[in-house]
Amino acid sequence: MAIGFAPCSVIPVYNHARTVARVLGAARAAGLPCFLVDDGSEPQCARELERLAGRTEQTRLLRLTANRGKGRAVIAGFEAAAAQGFTNALQVDADGQHSLEDIPRLIDEARAHPDALVCGRPVFDASMPAVRRYGRYLTHALVWLETLSLDIPDSLCGFRVYPLRAVTELLQREHVGARMDFDVEILVRLYWRSVPLRWLSTRVVYPLDGVSHFRLLRDNARMVALQLRLLSGMLVRLPALVSRKLI
Repeated sequence: MAIGFAPCSVIPVYNHARTVARVLGAARAAGLPCFLVDDGSEPQCARELERLAGRTEQTRLLRLTANRGKGRAVIAGFEAAAAQGFTNALQVDADGQHSLEDIPRLIDEARAHPDALVCGRPVFDASMPAVRRYGRYLTHALVWLETLSLDIPDSLCGFRVYPLRAVTELLQREHVGARMDFDVEILVRLYWRSVPLRWLSTRVVYPLDGVSHFRLLRDNARMVALQLRLLSGMLVRLPALVSRKLI
């Protein structure tokens, strides 16, 4: 593949058989080759992914033999995309919560700023449970502390276009959470590495099929551990972060 701006999409999938076709169709309509990453889905969803992948050569199906988490699925997609010469990768969830008509906007922004991480800044409607809203506020406040800035207005939305060279360099040197902690951690660590961020407002609704893989005790414990890692990392980087604010 020629050097330049070569975007693709990475769609992690875990038991979203009812919604993944629409998500894939939107990415393909935007002209993006797609990597479907089956994160150990049940047979019904696995068959649907195989059917979708067989419809066009522009859709590749990657399978993880067991459920390893959204982050690990996304990383597998990034690794495959980078190995095939793609420069930027749209991450979009398979559950239908993202505003798929905004895919061209994100790609256009990434084309104009290929070295930046282009992030969706979510605009929620009434479908968002109040407990999730308050949880997001807490996470955002901690991220502002960990970056000593307000440069990250939302750290949880997984609707982004990543510059794969910067991601590859990060993943070769640092640990990034493999499950629900992935979206927050990779964003903060890329910010620490001075990867520029671009933000586009986008509407977000809660999943069409009502399937949530968030496990209250396990994933909240994972998020607590994440914040402890990031706070420790912030202390190590404190001089650099302060100097960045003074420049």
